Amino acid sequence: MRDAVIVEAVRTPIGKGKPTGALHGVHPVDLLAHSLSTLVERTGIDPALIDDVIGGTVTQVGDQSQNITRSALLAAGFPESVPGTTVDRQCGSSQQAVHFAAQGVMSGAYDIVVAAGVESMGRVPMGSSGIGRESMGVGFERRYPDGLVPQGISAELIAARWGLSRTQLDEFALRSHQKAAAATSAGHFAKELAVLPELSVDEAIRPDTTLDALAALRPAFRSDVYAERFPQIDWSITAGNSSPLSDGSAALMITTSEIADRLGLQPLARLHSFSVVGDDPLMMLTAVIPATRKVLQRSGLDISDIDLFEVNEAFAPVVLAWAADTGADLDRVNVHGGAIALGHPLGASGARLMTTLVNAMEQRGARFGLQTMCEAGGLANATVLERLV
Repeated sequence: MRDAVIVEAVRTPIGKGKPTGALHGVHPVDLLAHSLSTLVERTGIDPALIDDVIGGTVTQVGDQSQNITRSALLAAGFPESVPGTTVDRQCGSSQQAVHFAAQGVMSGAYDIVVAAGVESMGRVPMGSSGIGRESMGVGFERRYPDGLVPQGISAELIAARWGLSRTQLDEFALRSHQKAAAATSAGHFAKELAVLPELSVDEAIRPDTTLDALAALRPAFRSDVYAERFPQIDWSITAGNSSPLSDGSAALMITTSEIADRLGLQPLARLHSFSVVGDDPLMMLTAVIPATRKVLQRSGLDISDIDLFEVNEAFAPVVLAWAADTGADLDRVNVHGGAIALGHPLGASGARLMTTLVNAMEQRGARFGLQTMCEAGGLANATVLERLV
């Protein structure tokens, strides 16, 4: 079987997903087009050679509707012969796009493919694609008669089950900002960024935040209804230890090592192993734990073999619970900061994390990297990368 390698990876700076955010005026089609055109420019290849563009977007309505990936690749100037499709695996949409792309290359269905993602949460609010939906259907509601819960409540349930205190969550969040600020100052993001006229650095990083400032924030999801249903909740999730609403895009080019050599491209990493799992949809955000176990089993590696991890910081307790159960060393996790500081543009986050991971692996001389992220509905993807030296 052929291999699949990443030969280039780029992302935009991440903007605040609100009307005052720096990227609010950029249409999401143009936001994704910017990453796509930068990707092709940096590789120097003829875009006509691209067999497909697979993009992830979660809220596929309004400005992000009607197969935004196809619109974006045309906006980027790709030939009309290049196809594109848009997938939705919630927060893992563009990580799933990477999996589909790599699987296509390995099978021989593709020679060169782009995996990408975009989300403009300021222009297309999260959840707006579900407006007007009154029911999940008879079968689903029969199976879950008490109903599922919002992600913030799931994060509270995780904090309660794993015994994570408010202070632990805030300390984790503070460290995310500190690492992201340090990485920015040191220029660690310079190679991966496709800067825009509107924004040249990640907008949400708060380098001067303190533990006292985080501790002063009110719980974001407190509810009398859920307090009665789940008396174990201590109400520890705040805006400070959660990822912010964000705008951004990212893209990676994937091919075989043989084709890369023929085109004069240097592989950044080999896509080593993949997994995707389902887990309890009420807890919702815990599938990163079985996804990690499954991808390690498939790879033949142990958690101690992994040099660097990227675990999406949708909420602080997700990463802390994952680390507690897997035994991963937190000093190897999100070494340049995570989504709490950098932002979480839903459909773009999988590609963004992978872009950051391959660059961090190169900078630190790491051999193996593992990426995983929680996804609505109780899902998670996991990927193992191997740096080729």
